[in-house]
Amino acid sequence: MIWGGHALVERYGKPGDPNAKIGESWECWDDNQVANGTFAGRTIAQLRSELGSSLLGTLEPQRRFPILTKFIDARHALSVQVHPNDAYAQRVEGEPNGKTECWYVLEAERDAKIVLGWNRNTSRGEFLERLKDGSLGEMLRHVPVRAGDVFYLPAGTLHAIGAGIVIYETQQASDLTYRVFDYNRIGPDGKPRPLHVEKAADVLDYRRSDAGPIRPLEYVLDGLRRTTLVADPRFALERVALTGTANGLDLEGMPLAVTALDKPVELESHGARVELRPYQSALVPAAEDVVMVRALEDGARMLTASPPRHRDALPERYARAAVPVAQSTDFLAQF
Repeated sequence: MIWGGHALVERYGKPGDPNAKIGESWECWDDNQVANGTFAGRTIAQLRSELGSSLLGTLEPQRRFPILTKFIDARHALSVQVHPNDAYAQRVEGEPNGKTECWYVLEAERDAKIVLGWNRNTSRGEFLERLKDGSLGEMLRHVPVRAGDVFYLPAGTLHAIGAGIVIYETQQASDLTYRVFDYNRIGPDGKPRPLHVEKAADVLDYRRSDAGPIRPLEYVLDGLRRTTLVADPRFALERVALTGTANGLDLEGMPLAVTALDKPVELESHGARVELRPYQSALVPAAEDVVMVRALEDGARMLTASPPRHRDALPERYARAAVPVAQSTDFLAQF
C-alpha cells in the first residue's frame, strides 16, 4: 500500500519484505488458509462447505464468513472514504453486504488524528460543490487518538486513518470502499488512484458527528475479565485478560476469531492445544462449545470477534455476569 509502513513485519511478526510498504494483514478472512493440523492448507471458504454448522453455528455455509479482522499500519494517511450499507451494496454492487467496521488503536504517534465525520450538518449538494472548489477539508472532523482507543464506524461514516497509527480492525466481510479524496497521490501504476465521488455521495451520512472513542463495558464471567469494545448487531469485539490458569470461554454456539495481543496465549479444546505467538490469530469452530484459554506470560490478553447468535446474545451474557441492566443498556446504546 502506498500509505503503508514496516511495523507489521518489524513489530507484529507478519511475513513480508521488511523494506516494502505493507499496509494490511488480513487475519480472519474467507480466503485465509489454515496453517497447521488436520485442515492445513484449506481455506475458511472451503471449510464452510465441508464442516457446515460445526464451524459456523447458525451462519449459512453458502455465504462468506461474515467477519474480517485485520491489522492496519498507516505510516501515511489513508484516503478520506466511506463504505456503503447492506442495502446499497446489494442493490448497486451485487454484494451480499456493505461494511460497518471498528478500530482498536494499538499504536498512535503524538498528535496522531483520524477523520471522523463532519463538524456540522451538510448535504449532498454542498459535499459535491466543496469537492469541486477544494474546500471540503473545512468540514472534516479531526479527532485525536491514542493507544487503547476504540472507534465505531457504521456504514455511511466519512472517515480516514491518519498518519502514524496502527490499528486492529474488525468489520463486516467486505472490501467496498468509496474514496472521496486521496491527497492527489499517484498509485503503483503511475496514475492517480480512482475516486468514487457519486457513489460516496449516495451513501454518506451528512449529519454533524459527535462520535469519539467508545466507552467499553468491563465485566467478569467464568473467571475471565472481559471488556466488550464494540457490540454491533453483526459482530462483537472483546478484549480478554488471561491468567496462568486455564479458564473456559463459552462460544455460545458460534465461531470465534481470536488474536493474541503483545504476549503469547494458549488455546485448548478437546485435547487439541494451540499456542498463539504475539499478534497471531486462530478461528475456533462453533462445535468446540468451550475453549480453554491461558496466558503463557503475565499480563497476556487477546481480542475476540464473533457474530452474535441472536439479537439478545450480549444482554443475556451480561445478565449471567450480573452486570446491572442500566449499565449494559447505556453501553449498548452506543451502537
